[in-house]
Amino acid sequence: MALLAPESAVPSTLVALVVLRVPAWACLLCFTSYKERLRICQIFSGVEGPEREKCEKAFTAAFQGLLDTEINYDERNHLHDAFTQMTHSLQEMATARGSFEVAFPDAAQKIQEVITQLKEAPACIPPCGLQEVARRFRCRGCYSTVCDLPLDCPVQDVTVTRGQQAMFSCTVNFQLPKEEITYSWRFAGGGLRTQDPSYFRNIPRAEGYLARIRPVQPTHRGTFSCVIKHDQRLLARLYFFLNVTGSPPIKETELQSSFREVLLWAPREAEMIEPWRPSLGELLATPEALTPSNQCLLAATAAIASASLTLLAWMFFRWYFSGN
Repeated sequence: MALLAPESAVPSTLVALVVLRVPAWACLLCFTSYKERLRICQIFSGVEGPEREKCEKAFTAAFQGLLDTEINYDERNHLHDAFTQMTHSLQEMATARGSFEVAFPDAAQKIQEVITQLKEAPACIPPCGLQEVARRFRCRGCYSTVCDLPLDCPVQDVTVTRGQQAMFSCTVNFQLPKEEITYSWRFAGGGLRTQDPSYFRNIPRAEGYLARIRPVQPTHRGTFSCVIKHDQRLLARLYFFLNVTGSPPIKETELQSSFREVLLWAPREAEMIEPWRPSLGELLATPEALTPSNQCLLAATAAIASASLTLLAWMFFRWYFSGN
């Protein structure tokens, strides 16, 4: 993609744009070079002279309607290909002694039709996150932009009774890249409800998008944070404030409670969140678990198990009757 004109062509381009009083980066200038545009006008009207200057002005003016065009960032190569095909067509028309006053508006109309057929970028989904899937390319400036949303998501409240299980799901409501996604967890204890990074410490063993604490104790009251990255690039930070309710058993003395918490309940930092090892039922309950490929795998497993049982039964009866 030729986003910038050659250095020798920049002054001439700027002069022409000042005369026309149009911004320097319309779609035409994003996807074609100054040399390509100059060559087309030279074929239409000659190497020098007022007719060539008139051609250059007409070329730029024909595409002013595409100045504020925005497209899906992933579709920019398709638009670049359309402009490349357009320059070849204009050169052929110029060689055939056609009129640039007719050719340029017609070319701009065809490019507009191509733009309307491009796949639109998904809308930004609030309230947070770097959403690459919604990235757009803007012809006014020839640059891309993403959603203007914060990376820090609002704090979610989680209330769990003491001794029960707390489960945190580090998921967002926008599409993440399919590869090189990493999750890391941090904790701000002491009952703090915060998003200030200085209060958090890392939890080394927690690396998946699901994490749980069991059994939950009052020392777990505080804010847990999950950091989502793609190839080391931060996409979002989620926060969960865990509020622990319930009191110790009635017959438990204060000394017994302290002794029990020291020996059994008090979590070490590396073991606060345990790795999630789901049972078969939990695994099947997760979103997108029963995909067509997983269903085929389960069916194949069931078929193999059934065949194995049939074979064992046949071998047993064969042995039994051969002995008799």
